[in-house]
Amino acid sequence: MPEYPDVVVYVERLAARMVGGRITAIRLGSPFVVRTADPPLSAAAGLAVTSVRRIGKRLVLGLEGDLFLVIHLMIAGRLRWKRAGSNHRAKDVLAVFDVEKDGAGGCLVFTEASPKKRASLHLVRGADALADFDRGGLDPFAVDLPAFAERLRLERHTVKRSLTDPTLFDGIGNAYSDEILFAARLSPIKLTTSLTDEEIATLYAATRSVLTAWTERFREEVGDGFPDKVTAFRPEMAVHGKYRQPCPVCGHPVQRIVHADNESNYCASCQTGGRLLADRALSRLLKDDWPRTLEELEERRRG
Repeated sequence: MPEYPDVVVYVERLAARMVGGRITAIRLGSPFVVRTADPPLSAAAGLAVTSVRRIGKRLVLGLEGDLFLVIHLMIAGRLRWKRAGSNHRAKDVLAVFDVEKDGAGGCLVFTEASPKKRASLHLVRGADALADFDRGGLDPFAVDLPAFAERLRLERHTVKRSLTDPTLFDGIGNAYSDEILFAARLSPIKLTTSLTDEEIATLYAATRSVLTAWTERFREEVGDGFPDKVTAFRPEMAVHGKYRQPCPVCGHPVQRIVHADNESNYCASCQTGGRLLADRALSRLLKDDWPRTLEELEERRRG
């Protein structure tokens, strides 16, 4: 799922391409992506785009007439910018917005590469209606350390879960929580109520520095173009998606915990004192045979 760095760059590039321009037409590839009926989506056609912002991981296009298009990409949704008149018949295309600005045309293409079709599009009237999309998470860049600490300790969860909970924090998902926890040298399963003041300060700094670094990286890569290749798996990442690959700091293999559709990656040497965290599925299979340390794991692999 696109997270804070991806969504911020989407906002910036959409603003550059669309604000001051006009949506001349809307072509639906899948009517099921539209989750509102009043006002109808057709009401957005012909309107000028006045603003672009984000609410958490959602993108909000402000239109004249006090209307707002709210786009939630979910896991497999993506936006692409194509030349004017681009085809919208591909199976993964949910909607195409034809845009004209400064005498030039283009198409914002909304796609989803998944049969589950979780991505959504809402058209709502009035800024007050946007409150329904705000999950209440704090923006790490809009709060100081005491507010961050208070929110982190609000509920007793693992630090990984708290960072990715949209009601607690804003815009952080599976990928960047892995990178943040690695930078902070914290175990993903450490409970928030057991974190020391020093650990929370380190986590606060790591959250801001990791998100800033990746946002800047995306800005540089995209330049004046458009972020057509948004992915949660980047070769430059330290641990996310790097299972069994060497940790960039200590060289030990990156480990993982799998829960349902989510996977957490971490370095046991750097983050857990060498202790392997039990993967739920493998733990049930191996029971008492589950290796507890990196040394045990390496011995069993050699055996």
